[in-house]
Amino acid sequence: MLSTVDRQILALAVPALGALVAEPLFVLVDSAIVGRLGTTELAGLSLASTLLVTVVGLCVFLAYATTAVVARRLGAGDRAGALQVGVDGLWLGGGLGVVLAAAVLVLAPWAVGALGATGDVADQAVAYLRASAPGLPGMLLVLAATGALRGLQDTRTPLVVAGTGAAVNAVLNAVLVYGAGLGIAGSGLGTAITQLAMGAALVLVVVRGARAAGASLRPAAGGILAGARTGTPLLLRTLSLRAAILLTVWVATGLGPVALAGHQVVNAVWGFVAFALDALAIAAQALVGHALGAADVPLVRSLLRRTLQWGVGAGVVLGAVTGGLGWWLSAAFTSDPEVRHAVTVALVVAAVLMPMAGWVFVLDGVLIGAGDGRFLAGAGLVTLAVYVPVALAVRAWAPEGWAGLAWLWAAFAGVFMLARAVTTGLRARGERWMVTGA
Repeated sequence: MLSTVDRQILALAVPALGALVAEPLFVLVDSAIVGRLGTTELAGLSLASTLLVTVVGLCVFLAYATTAVVARRLGAGDRAGALQVGVDGLWLGGGLGVVLAAAVLVLAPWAVGALGATGDVADQAVAYLRASAPGLPGMLLVLAATGALRGLQDTRTPLVVAGTGAAVNAVLNAVLVYGAGLGIAGSGLGTAITQLAMGAALVLVVVRGARAAGASLRPAAGGILAGARTGTPLLLRTLSLRAAILLTVWVATGLGPVALAGHQVVNAVWGFVAFALDALAIAAQALVGHALGAADVPLVRSLLRRTLQWGVGAGVVLGAVTGGLGWWLSAAFTSDPEVRHAVTVALVVAAVLMPMAGWVFVLDGVLIGAGDGRFLAGAGLVTLAVYVPVALAVRAWAPEGWAGLAWLWAAFAGVFMLARAVTTGLRARGERWMVTGA
């Protein structure tokens, strides 16, 4: 029999997982449609989507910071104040989206060139970036509105909008790429239109809630600045994570083509599994923020303990599945026996360490929900400093091929995740992060 806390966790985590899984469908649909145009177009899309995902990924603080503050205000009984924070987040997200869209339009050729692209591949990448750039305000509004709704304990609405958006994107892209003959630019334009529509739909939900609660729809300079201040530490945390991921790819490149190809597969599987763990982290953000706002410290402790149990348990189950099915999973990506062997061994290493990843993801969510961004920013720099020499040692001394890939994943899923587990675990054991009230 599930307890009340368990039901609360699942009620938020399951829809959140659905929304998280729906998001990568945009890239998959774009890849499938553009891939039929030719190799050059697909290569251009690979570069452009990498840049676009990086830009949007660095702005994820719009969701995390808003979730924490909205949940805290709601827990304190200030629904109008909670929705005012959500409205301020929308203004910040929309404004930042406009600035980034203009930057992408102007700097697209330079950014693509910085990645080493030339000729037709560079032209295709620039065409996609410039066509999709107008959708950046919509993408960031989706982040901000989703954060507000999560803080309001609503993860179902973002799921509906994300699922609908994925379906509309597929149809619209096919029409613009093939029907209108716009090529790769049609794919970028279709994605931009879809993201703007998704942003508008979610904004409408937040605006309706704000009006019903009596919150102002005008931008509050103090609120926008507060959102920016709250989000800055989380941006630094995200930058440290991105740096570790990029360093891991760089090391894999130095371990030879088999290790690099295998790393792409293992990283894709790890990323998919991370969605399930991240869904629990999202539930932890909303529930812990709400409990702290209500000044219910015993409930906060109960949520911490129970979400950690769910995270580790999910890591055990997902690890057993991915490790046990490694050889068969590798067949879905490659027929090269050397790469399949490398993938299988590395997935076993990652699988053994996945319960610890569940612990880390949930603790991240708990501390983000508590508004402990400054600590997370500092901890991110510490864990990166711990990981860098280990990763460099793998690059310098690990053998090429499957053994090198196994050592690399032992370093990333082991040392890097262990450093994160220790820093966040020690923080969670104390009480400095449990600041109560609105």
